Amino acid sequence: MKFSILLVFLLVLSCTIEKKETESDLNYFPPNATVFIKINHPDSFKSELKNNGFMDKMKATSLFASIRRKMDALDFNKIGQNSILAFYPVGKDNHEFILLQALDSIPLNLERYTERKVETLSYENRQITTYQLDDSTFYAVAIDGKSVVSSSQLLLENVIRTKGENQIPKALERLFQTANTFKSASLFFNMQTNSLLSSELKTLDEANMDIFADWVSTDFTTQQGDLLLSGVAVANDSTKKFINLFKGTAPLVDRTASIAPQNAFAIASFSFNDHEVFLNNQKDFLDVVSLKKDMALNIEEVGVIYLNAGKAVVVHAIDDEGLNPILESAKVNATNYQGSEIWRLNDDQFVEDLFSPLTKKFKSNFYTVFENAHIFATDLSALQNIIANKRSGFTFDKGSLYKEVKSRIGSESSLLFISGEKGLNHFLGQHFNPNLAKELQAENLEKIGFAAQLINDRDFSHFNLLVTKIQNEPANKSVAPIFNLELDSDLVTDPHFVKNHRTNKHEVVVQDQDNYLYLISTEGKVLWKRQLEGKIQGRIHQVDIYKNGKLQLAFCTNNQFLVLDRNGEEVAPFNKKFEGGNLNPLAVFDYEKNRNYRFVVTQGKKVYMYNSAGDIVSGFTYTEAESPIISNPKHFRMGKKDYLVFQLENGQLKILHRAGGNRITVNRTIAFSDNEVFLYKNKFSVTDKKGVLHQVDIKGKLSATKFNLGENHGMFATSKTLVFMDDNILNIKGKKVELELGVYTKPKIFYINDKIYVAVTDLQNQKIHLYDSQAKPIPNFPVYGNSVVDLIDMDNDKKLELVAKDQENSIIVYTLN
Repeated sequence: MKFSILLVFLLVLSCTIEKKETESDLNYFPPNATVFIKINHPDSFKSELKNNGFMDKMKATSLFASIRRKMDALDFNKIGQNSILAFYPVGKDNHEFILLQALDSIPLNLERYTERKVETLSYENRQITTYQLDDSTFYAVAIDGKSVVSSSQLLLENVIRTKGENQIPKALERLFQTANTFKSASLFFNMQTNSLLSSELKTLDEANMDIFADWVSTDFTTQQGDLLLSGVAVANDSTKKFINLFKGTAPLVDRTASIAPQNAFAIASFSFNDHEVFLNNQKDFLDVVSLKKDMALNIEEVGVIYLNAGKAVVVHAIDDEGLNPILESAKVNATNYQGSEIWRLNDDQFVEDLFSPLTKKFKSNFYTVFENAHIFATDLSALQNIIANKRSGFTFDKGSLYKEVKSRIGSESSLLFISGEKGLNHFLGQHFNPNLAKELQAENLEKIGFAAQLINDRDFSHFNLLVTKIQNEPANKSVAPIFNLELDSDLVTDPHFVKNHRTNKHEVVVQDQDNYLYLISTEGKVLWKRQLEGKIQGRIHQVDIYKNGKLQLAFCTNNQFLVLDRNGEEVAPFNKKFEGGNLNPLAVFDYEKNRNYRFVVTQGKKVYMYNSAGDIVSGFTYTEAESPIISNPKHFRMGKKDYLVFQLENGQLKILHRAGGNRITVNRTIAFSDNEVFLYKNKFSVTDKKGVLHQVDIKGKLSATKFNLGENHGMFATSKTLVFMDDNILNIKGKKVELELGVYTKPKIFYINDKIYVAVTDLQNQKIHLYDSQAKPIPNFPVYGNSVVDLIDMDNDKKLELVAKDQENSIIVYTLN
């Protein structure tokens, strides 16, 4: 089998679904579609495609660009859930599409087009709307509550004329009914038609798509660097299809990887538990009554190893009784290499005669036996390479590529193909036209692994296609990126972690400049996004308003106080708007840690305190300050007393009790720096613009300590740890660290697992620094980043994760091993 088939799957996918989402009844569609894409959850699908590294590399190809231009129609409407997108061959080297979805799910958006013209025409009592948008023309019609959009008027007329009369292949109908609706999308490939890439193959028979199966359906799953198409392949028993070679056999655990060297750029394994059954299937496939070497040999696996020195074929048999006698008559002479006999064969078609079509265009000039495996090669150097690496223990199964792939797919296979970067480049160059191969190779496929797996079952085969980012095995105390995620526009808030009350893991919240708030999963997927009226002020708080363990998100924008639930929906009555805006960040007080919350919204001089029901707390008397409030109020508790602290524009530091009256009177005004108030050594501590630390104890006694800090210094404190960042000097508990010149964020302290971490980011050089309480750097820092960070054990694996802004429109999450 030619593994360009598998590359075709991925390239078709990458070229057809950058921003598209679809679904509907199959009866609407004319026959002979090349591929159907059933889109269940458009927002998730779009995000998964946008943020998948392999898909991103596909965008650079001219093929992608040409198909993308053809599909610009799908940008002028908002595609809803459960839609279907289908592609049809129309003319030579050309494909057109049909998009079907519910009529009420498509609000039109034509404003983005400079030139636009909308006309209508009539066809068989239906009104077809023609959209001429810039350089593209598209056609749309409403049928039975459905919207049908096409890039071809001919196809759309065909839909109108034949709707309800089209014969749907039973295999396709069954695959549609069993598709996983929880996945963002499912794909259905018609293997009997020319693929979207026919024009890119060197010859039309390069991929042999039509002999692989009748239909292949796959669910679409991504996890950052990973792309997994998992589904089934089906074929009629009476047809000459590749998957029928394994009919009636059971899959086995592959052993080829334990023979192949780590420097192999790809391996393939074909396994079957009954060679006699395979032999009969082989005759049916080749349409012959008998084979040149027609004998059952107790063989369980045939493997192919792809090397710089050419291919090698590995044959694993239950015993040698069948294979050795026929090899004896074919071998000529032998040489010894590192203790292994290598024999020359006088029949270079020996392997191909036995195992066609598994081993096509292979000349078996040499063979050796190693640990009960018979290994054949065209060139002597290939066998020497295999022997040397096997004896040294550097086999394919010990490499990160194989381990990464096998951790994501089933352990037993009928067919297994695994390739790294070099293998992908090899097959692209071998089977595809030079321009496409060159474009893809220029995109740097380094650290990308590719795998395909077929697992025979009763009347179908399970099919997996995987593209994964290969991580180097982390060393001790390493810092490695887990994922980075590109958003739709630039970030306006710093990303930080929030808890998922269902999993007890942590996820990421962040807002972009279009005011979309995102909730991002532990695996780096966008769970939802919601557009707000303004930018979020400060940090998002998590609260449990109903005291049932379910957490909500509470925050202020410029003019709103909002509480959202886990799914991004508003929690009534917490959508409170404030005329004039200019709100400070929200403050949340939980005096007794019993979830009887006090939400404090401040606007200029005004103070609004709400309870958990969303009502104003009538007993709180400090409803208007003497001067505008310049930051979010803070709550501290010492002993059994609560202290509410407000910083005012006129320099007053107000320290109040729960009811709003003065608890401590501060008889001094302070020219506050741009830092919060902290409780340090049981004193209310804040700095002024001259770098003086002002402290107030519980009796109202004031003290001032000069630290000679610049006006733009940063400060953070816990009960026992005080940290300053002044220009490029980091001061942790009096211990100073001189960093390279840059523009630094305020420092931030994290206390996790009885250990203190101090983080600061150099925005100029885009470096994140992390230190311990003794001002010692955490190993392998600094790392790349561009914002204030958050730090937590995100996934409960006893390793810390760190989130920060990456590029202007993306976030990055690291793990600290």
